Amino acid sequence: MKFIQTLLMLTCAGATLLAQAGTAPQVPEALKGAAETKALPQGAWLALHKQSLRLVDASGTERARITLRAKHLDVRPTANGALAVVLDADTQRTLAVTVDLQAMRLQSSVALESPAFTVEAVCMYRDAQGYDEVFLVGAEGLSEQWVLRGAQEPRLIRRLALPPGSKACEVDDARQRLLLRDEAGSVWAYRAEAEGKLTRQAVSTKKLRNDTQAIEPVLPIVQAQVQTDSVARFGDAADDPAIWIHPMDASRSRVLGTNKKQGLLVYDLAGKQQQLLEVGRINNVDVRQRVRLGAVEMDLAVATQRDDLSVVVFAIDPDGQVREHSRIPTGLKDIYGICLYQPRTGGLEVFVNDKNGIFQRYALGHADGKLSSALVQTFKVATQPEACVADDVAQRLFIGEEKRGVWAMDLAEPVQNAPKLVMALPVGGLLHADTEGLGLYRGPQGSYLVVSSQGNNSYVVADAAPPYRVRGAFRIGMNLALGIDGTSETDGLEVTSTALGAAFPKGVLVVQDGYKRLPDGAQNFKLVAWEDIAAALKLP
Repeated sequence: MKFIQTLLMLTCAGATLLAQAGTAPQVPEALKGAAETKALPQGAWLALHKQSLRLVDASGTERARITLRAKHLDVRPTANGALAVVLDADTQRTLAVTVDLQAMRLQSSVALESPAFTVEAVCMYRDAQGYDEVFLVGAEGLSEQWVLRGAQEPRLIRRLALPPGSKACEVDDARQRLLLRDEAGSVWAYRAEAEGKLTRQAVSTKKLRNDTQAIEPVLPIVQAQVQTDSVARFGDAADDPAIWIHPMDASRSRVLGTNKKQGLLVYDLAGKQQQLLEVGRINNVDVRQRVRLGAVEMDLAVATQRDDLSVVVFAIDPDGQVREHSRIPTGLKDIYGICLYQPRTGGLEVFVNDKNGIFQRYALGHADGKLSSALVQTFKVATQPEACVADDVAQRLFIGEEKRGVWAMDLAEPVQNAPKLVMALPVGGLLHADTEGLGLYRGPQGSYLVVSSQGNNSYVVADAAPPYRVRGAFRIGMNLALGIDGTSETDGLEVTSTALGAAFPKGVLVVQDGYKRLPDGAQNFKLVAWEDIAAALKLP
């Protein structure tokens, strides 16, 4: 599809807002009386007249006709012709019209029943997964975005607020933007992709005509196989996951997830909530198992608590039940991210950071039934960090500085020495700021670092050893068969290479989803099978 660039005036010929870039196809003389026309492959046309929709071949000869009163014609090409949508002028139903250019035939069906608002504009969007979607733009700003599923039932993706009185819309698929003309005559560009925040920008006629906005590279798309129950708070609530592996049956493992407006959640691998520990505003969480502290061996989770600026330590029993064990005061002013490290010599260390860039490193101990902690190192990065992850085997710490990239730090160095930070993955190329969640996948062919590239709703995979070769990036899209939406604006993530039963035989990536769709809801976490990621990026 050519890029949509030139703004046209509304005319009596129909509510056409935008035309395609370059020289638009010349409309045959026989179609000049049509209210709306759309060019099709092979030089054919669809023409919407007052009482009919007509298929016209390249010579201008009518080949098929459907009797109807409709408006707002839009179309996308298919393998055999095209898929068109129109709005029935009497019922407000959205009709899907299959255009067969081999048989020169039209077939219509009801795609969407009338919504509970007056529809002023309808337009199509073919998303990055190749799904055909429809925007229904309402008279009073009540609008909806749907995905059409062929012979299956369509699904509501989200409800959204658009300018009241909008009369025309069209979508630039390549740039994933919805272009809309409001009642004042202004043209606005909205984010068409449902995942992420609904943003808008005023667009001038000159900008549309000379648009050189960069198009994001096409990244492979994988699908989540499981989504968790939503958290119990709306807005920016869910943040960071961790994974606990059941010692006897990996299929009974648990996903821990933070709700920074409530506490810690515990899910099974089917995404069902098993526990809620209302321990306040916790932000990031990490897990280590079979931790030996003195004579005691424990499975522990730690999390940052933003109310009392402490590290909350949780004990996990062999069946995956989680309970609060103790708290470590930090003295930080705005506690944020956290991760754990198990040195080769034993014990457990905690790295915790502040939004001002300060990191504290604690060594944990255990005596007389109580947990002890000792601050052994302090250092600082220039700007706001959050995520970190330790490679226990390689004795390496990765730190995400949100605006700059991912640093690597040698943990074999004595704690008395000033740490030497090496920029492993700078922001640029596939990695966009903010760099958020970090996870380490330890596979048979080597270890990979997985990074949430929040600025473009993707995930970067790189070797976890110098020179930190970037293997690629991917996005998580909709899994319509399971009713699971894609992901966007991911804060935290975690990954494991442990086989977790039949569902995840090569491990799993768990990510926080900033916007719950299909339909709208509170945030949750998505689980993606690692073999799907490996296939998408052609990893060994």
